[in-house]
Amino acid sequence: MGTSGRSRPRRPAVGAALLAGIVLTGCSPTPAPTPAPNPTARPVPSASGTTRTACEVPLPASWRTAFVAGELKVPAGERAVLTEVGPAARWTVVQLSDDRRRRAALVQDGRSPRTLLDFADPVEHQLLSADVDGRWAAFAVLEGRTLASPWTLRSWDERTGRTRVLARSGGRPGPLPQPVVRGGRVFWAQGTGGGKATVYVAPASGGVPRALHTGVLDTPFAAGGLLAWREADASGTATRLSAVSFATMRTAPLPAPLAKLRDFRSAASDGSSTWDGSDRSDGSDRSDGSDRSDGSDRSDRSTWAWIAGEQEPKLMVWRPGQPAPVAELTGSPAAEGIDQVGISGELVTWRTPEAAYALDLRSAAYSRITPQYGYAQARGGALAIAHSEGDAKAAGSRSVIQVVRADRLPKLPECG
Repeated sequence: MGTSGRSRPRRPAVGAALLAGIVLTGCSPTPAPTPAPNPTARPVPSASGTTRTACEVPLPASWRTAFVAGELKVPAGERAVLTEVGPAARWTVVQLSDDRRRRAALVQDGRSPRTLLDFADPVEHQLLSADVDGRWAAFAVLEGRTLASPWTLRSWDERTGRTRVLARSGGRPGPLPQPVVRGGRVFWAQGTGGGKATVYVAPASGGVPRALHTGVLDTPFAAGGLLAWREADASGTATRLSAVSFATMRTAPLPAPLAKLRDFRSAASDGSSTWDGSDRSDGSDRSDGSDRSDGSDRSDRSTWAWIAGEQEPKLMVWRPGQPAPVAELTGSPAAEGIDQVGISGELVTWRTPEAAYALDLRSAAYSRITPQYGYAQARGGALAIAHSEGDAKAAGSRSVIQVVRADRLPKLPECG
């Protein structure tokens, strides 16, 4: 749920206390501070793999120029809040509001926003999350101002413009729905009682949801041909990654370095690979940056990232071919309060209480990409940033959303 100009709330998981308890330990954007480059440290072995301390560099002028050129055009008199950006920056879902109306809207290929839904209550209701895959969009609306408020999950048919309800919160605590749409099906998770949640799938056109998995689990996310999530392991003393295949809708194995993960948070994947544990390969390639949904491409290109450690958080990254994860960022002010990890190709983004950052894996350098309280969305070759121009709570402030092709941004400069 984007809240341009102020801290973006975390999406609490079902049994959040349980999951936490088992861990044993417009105009040009306001210039971000320009730090002095730090020397790049050589990779050093660690118990969990390799530590490669990334360095901070000033945000290049070329990136600033690209951000300004990619500013989303908002209808006059309306204020926009970023919800989600799509692969290759082909689409963006936003919440639009004026003095009388609030709506969920889809912006495709720079065209004018298309309304997905006019909210019944333009003050209390908020757009929470969204995903789009070809004909179908799915989105969740929070029907109140607190994260404990009821919610509804809806689908939208581009051909007919019709919106239908797929699920409701039902009054049980659980993860806020973050839908994933693949091949005309919508996947999500919600609380089902007893501190547990269930991962569901339903036709985007409507129908009875099918339960895929139940456990003490967090919000699922797409990882190529997999739907993955964090959950309590069988012992109940640690957390691990679990996944199902979009192709088979059955439990899918994870690469060994990921299957070994315990006690982590804010996991993410760029989803560019559709490795699902199968041996099928059709050799096809989607040059438009979108994710395949048939599970047939075993290109194994996905990047995974997560946060390890509580007292001294580390940004961990793993890519196929690496024997172990790499600690890319640790012991830096930019890691304080780190959360909301995202991945888009060679870029890993994250949010702190102060701003959003991006790490370029090509140069092992990172930079602050938003002004204070800004946030970012990264996905499939796209990068979107949002912030408020001026005090978000003051009259005359303006929300700014900028969307770019991340794969067209030049490499951040190396340090040293």
